[in-house]
Amino acid sequence: MGVDYYNILNVDKNASDDDLKKAYRKLAMKWHPDKNPTNKKEAEAKFKQISEAYEVLSDPQKRVVYDQDGEEGLKDMPPPGSGPSGGGSSGFNPRNAEDIFAEFFGSSPFGFGSSGPGRSTRFQSDGGGMFGGFGGSDNIFRTYSEGSNVPKKPPPIESKLPCSLEELYAGSTRKMKISRTVVDVNGRQVTDTEILTIDVKPGWRKGTKITFPDKGNETPNQLPADLVFVIDEKPHDVYKRDGNDLIVSQRVSLAEALGGSTVNLTTLDGRSLSIPVTDIVSPGYELVVTREGMPVAKESGNRGDLRIKFEVNFPTRLTSEQRAGLKRALAR
Repeated sequence: MGVDYYNILNVDKNASDDDLKKAYRKLAMKWHPDKNPTNKKEAEAKFKQISEAYEVLSDPQKRVVYDQDGEEGLKDMPPPGSGPSGGGSSGFNPRNAEDIFAEFFGSSPFGFGSSGPGRSTRFQSDGGGMFGGFGGSDNIFRTYSEGSNVPKKPPPIESKLPCSLEELYAGSTRKMKISRTVVDVNGRQVTDTEILTIDVKPGWRKGTKITFPDKGNETPNQLPADLVFVIDEKPHDVYKRDGNDLIVSQRVSLAEALGGSTVNLTTLDGRSLSIPVTDIVSPGYELVVTREGMPVAKESGNRGDLRIKFEVNFPTRLTSEQRAGLKRALAR
């Protein structure tokens, strides 16, 4: 089919006129070249695509032809009575993207509007082509971008996302229901409810951020903020996390410290570990079990270590027989 206009606007093929307007409003505001001075060429290309997609899908006749025959079908449409506006030989020549923008918003959020039937005096193109009206030595965006009233984007809105160590070990999918204020196609503020899906990856750490662009509240003269979820770790009854390692504290008696013991643990993914301790447990002794820690997020299949820290329970009293027995057992 060539260009997928539905995909460009992020709508399905049954999208209503209101769906198209809402999608165009959001994307045109996001990708307008005046709002993207640091990546103007990319923004110009996307802005042109968005406008062309809206022009086709919002026109019932063009949409029927496009649905049946794709982009090629549009080229066979008879040209309008006034003749083609570009240099191409096709029947369909996309209109100037800024004219569509100005007509759609009327009193533009960027401080300009259409000053004539179907034309924006500030954004007129002097030639055809895919991106007519953009670029060149007399770029009309340059004078506007410097010191303009382009709506500003507020700082991101951050919210903690508490996760258990089990979820961060195996990964999980979280569904977050949000309610926010949005501006509808008529410029009114309404409440919109949406469910966001967060795929928590194995090994993610506290502080990892998941960003949903433009999901904050909308107001007529301000861009919506990004919504950011920040991973937080819930306390665990057995394990503590240290980077990619897991730490377990284990209390043993003096007899076990000297004579050996076994540490039995249930891993975060439900396996049973039985770890023999054959060394003498001296103060500060730590037993390391390799690759039984947390998954390493950016190294598939790799894991940190499990570190078992011991605390020895020394007896507070000994009978004379016990003292004598210890002396005999420990005598060199």
